[in-house]
Order: sequence, then C-alpha cells, then structure tokens
Amino acid sequence: MSLETLRAELQERFVDIPLKFKMAYKELTIEVPTAHILNVCEALRNRFDFSQLIDLCGVDYAQYGQADWETKQASSTGFSRGVSKNVSQNEIETPRFAVVYHLLSIKRNQRLRVRAFTKGEPPCIDSVINIWHSANWFEREAFDLFGILFDGHPDLRRILTDYGFIGHPFRKDFPLSGNVEMRYDPEKKRVVYEPVSIEPRTLVPKVIRHDNRYAN
Repeated sequence: MSLETLRAELQERFVDIPLKFKMAYKELTIEVPTAHILNVCEALRNRFDFSQLIDLCGVDYAQYGQADWETKQASSTGFSRGVSKNVSQNEIETPRFAVVYHLLSIKRNQRLRVRAFTKGEPPCIDSVINIWHSANWFEREAFDLFGILFDGHPDLRRILTDYGFIGHPFRKDFPLSGNVEMRYDPEKKRVVYEPVSIEPRTLVPKVIRHDNRYAN
C-alpha cells in the first residue's frame, strides 16, 4: 500500500477531525488537534494496524526558523559563517511545544509520524500509555527534557536527570552550560552541587577563510 493510499484512507476515516497532512522525503506526517489525540491514536492502532509506538519525543519550537548567522554571498563550495550576526526569524502561529509520535505497522510495512501541539502552561497533552505501553518511558523522557506533562500517566517523574534537577535541559531557553556543577567532595564524602563556574563566551575559530569575499 502506498502512502497516498494511506493518506486517502486517513482522510476518509477522520473526515470530522481537522487533520493536516504533509508528505516529504517519502514519509507521511499528520498533525492532530490536541483534543483528538487519543481518538486518533486508538484508531491508528485498531483500524490501521499501527501496533507499535517506536518513538515519542518533544519538540521546542521557540525561535523556530531563526537564522542567527545570515552571511554575505558565499561560494558554491562552502558558506561564509560569521560575517555578521543579523537575526531574522520566521513567525509561526502555533504553540511552543509539540509531541511527535513515530508509529510502525508491521502488517502494512509502513511508518507514520503524528504531531500534536500541546496546550496550556505548563504544556500538557493526554498520555497514550493505555494505547501503547511503550509510551511509558518515552513520555517520562519528554517530561524530563522538555517539561511536557502527560495527563493520565501513572508515574510521570524524571528518568534521565536527577530528581532534584531544576529546569528542563532540552528547552531552547535552558543555559548551554547548565545552572549547576556537580563534583565529589572528599571532605564531605558525597556529591555536592555548586554554581556554574564557566564564563559564557563566543569562540572564534583561529582560521582565516579564503572565501569569495577575499578573492583576488
């Protein structure tokens, strides 16, 4: 079965739900309104045989489309990075956070990507753990790294960072160097946390580029 056929079947099945379809790189993505995520996912499993949730991740669309290294005209064999930092941004009229589900149908030998934007602050969406049990740790990871809450998850706690960790490290506004440093204190005989000692700085490559702007 082709992806076009799958798309037509999905459009027919969910005629009452305003889904958005995108076909790119031989992959089909559907965008589902947050309120309908459980109904759509359950139908994808039962009606369309997408029995496996192979991955689930969060996405932070803050500063989406922003190009912070707009440069002058570059040569055809490379790009002139760091000429000037003129920030330009493409506006998007969507919430900041989204959850992306990667589904697999062994019977159909097809994959499907489902995206749903979260609602509210903090961002929240219904858990799909009762549809695919593999969502358990996936949703915990998205909560840990992005701060996305999954309503109905039975044990939504951090899975990668410490339980006392402050913030969510995959958010675009999280400091690159973090907020604290961790080390072992031989006197206290335990791990201690201290403020970050790294000073923010801009690294400049010690290389002179011979690009099109300096051609003789």
